[in-house]
Formats: sequence, C-alpha cells, structure tokens
Amino acid sequence: MLSIREKYGRYSLFVLIFVLGIAIFVKVVPFLGGLLGAVTIYVLLRRQMWFLTERRRWRRSVAASALLAEAVCCFLIPITLIGWMVAVKIQSIVANPREFIVPLKHLAGLIEAKTGYELWSESNVRWLLGYIPSVGQWLVEGMVDFAVNLVVLLFVLYFMLIGGRRMESYCSDLMPFDRRVSRNVVHEIHLIVRSNAIGIPLLAVIQGFVAYAGYLIFGAPSPLFWGVLTCFATVIPIVGTALVWVPLAGYMALTGAWGPAVGLTLYGTLVVTHVDNVVRFILQKRMAHTHPLITVFGVFIGLSLFGFMGVIFGPLLLAMFVYFVDLFKCKYLDRNRLCS
Repeated sequence: MLSIREKYGRYSLFVLIFVLGIAIFVKVVPFLGGLLGAVTIYVLLRRQMWFLTERRRWRRSVAASALLAEAVCCFLIPITLIGWMVAVKIQSIVANPREFIVPLKHLAGLIEAKTGYELWSESNVRWLLGYIPSVGQWLVEGMVDFAVNLVVLLFVLYFMLIGGRRMESYCSDLMPFDRRVSRNVVHEIHLIVRSNAIGIPLLAVIQGFVAYAGYLIFGAPSPLFWGVLTCFATVIPIVGTALVWVPLAGYMALTGAWGPAVGLTLYGTLVVTHVDNVVRFILQKRMAHTHPLITVFGVFIGLSLFGFMGVIFGPLLLAMFVYFVDLFKCKYLDRNRLCS
C-alpha cells in the first residue's frame, strides 16, 4: 500500500508532466512537420548509423554529419527542387495575372459556347482578382514555414542520430508493456514508417513518369508541370491522379482537341489509375503487411492532422490503434491466447 505522501508525489508528478507536455506541444505545433520529418528520415538511416559507429568504429558526430549530408542530397534537395518548380509557376501567375486570366477567360468562353452557362461575369472576375494576392501571400508564408521546418528537421535529426540506441531504449522503457510487446510495437512502428517513407515517394515518381508519358503522347500543354502535379496528387488515395488528368482532358476537349482528350481520358482510366492502385497496394502489403484500408483511411486522417507528413503518420496512427485494440483483446479478453 502506498502512503498518502507517495500517492501525492506520484499523482502530482503525473499532473505536472501532463500540463507541461500540453503547453510544450501547443508551442511546437508550427514545427510539427520538421519533427515528424526528422523521425521519418531517422528510421531510414538508423541502420546505417549503427553500421558506421559499431562496425566501422566511426565517431558518432562524424557518422551523424555524414548521414545528415546524405539526407540533404538524397531526400531534401529533390523535394525542395520540385516544390520550388511549382512555387515559381504559381509566383509567375501571381506576378502576372494576365498570363492566368487570358486562358481562363478563353476557357470560360468555351464553356459558355458549349453549355450556355456564363462563368465570366463581373462578380466572378472581381472575386478572382481579389483572390490572387492572397495566393501570393499564402505562397510566401508557405516558403518561410518550409525553410523553418527544414532547419528544425536537420537540427533534430542530428541529435536523434547521436542518441541512437540509447534514445530508442529509453523510449521503449517508457512504454506500458513488457519487453517483448515493447519490441513488437517498436518493430511495427519501424516497418510502417519505413514502408510509407519509401513506398509513397517511389509511387509518386512512377505515377509522375507514367502520367508525363501520357501527357506527351496526347499533346497536353506544359506536360512536365502537370507531371509534377500528378506526383503530388498520388498522396490522395482513390481519386489521387484523377484530380490532374481529368480536368486536363476536359480542358483539351473544350479547346476542340477531342481526339487527344478522349485518348488521355482512356489512358488515365486504364493505365494511370490502375498503376496507382496496383503499385500502392503491392508496396504497402509487401513492405509492412499493411491492410489497404488502413493505408487509404490513414492517409485521409493523417492529412487533416499532420498536413503533408500525414501521408506517413496517418497510416501509422491507424495501424497502432488496430494493434493496441488487438493487444487489449488478447491480454484481457482472450487470456488463453498468446499475445504477439
């Protein structure tokens, strides 16, 4: 039996940890993307860190610096270049609205000629012209936020690599499970994060190349730009790439290019969509044995909670929920069953 003083000390400590944790979490929310990015890249590099420090006997600071340079070259520079390409395109539209308004006016005229519905009204034009500056402001804020989170990512990743096994052991000891279950939880987290961190960019690249080839074949305008947007659209399951090629095919049809528009629609339906679904589910199933429904709904949940990094941590959150429910059922309801 615990004494009153021991109970007071235990519960007071719990309340202090909880209150301070909430206060700290609220303040680090703007840097959540950088923190989650550091965790993701750490999971990908942890084995290399162990190899360099335990097999090659490198100093931890030297090994961490080398892996940090690898992360910058292999992960961060390509993502930054792709994001910069899209940002420059949007910035050129904001700086020169006529470049955007003229083809949009032409498109509105085509829709009115085909359907009789007037889109290019004075109120709609005023709304559009008033909305363009806010897009530029959003773009600048997004670039600043990305730069800050990039610095946070590199800073946190360095110290995570330095901590290595000691950090993982400390986190494992804090889990409310025995050692075997804790190891299983850590292993499950590692598998899911690794599968999403590798599988989603790989799927995006495959989809981008497949869609880019279709845009070239059927003469879509600015095929490289739309191919890059298709890469980003793969983040959204089920509809994903259709958010790009369906409106593009519709635009081509309105401009009179009915043959290429029909061809692009068939190509998107029969090739792009099937490559998306097949490759996505194969990668998830083979790399982490994750049920497709967990991947699909996990991405939707993660995007609303964590932003872009939700494509990795949303499925992890849902998979951990399912795992803990099964663990509860095993330990407390099915007492005769061996828990994995």
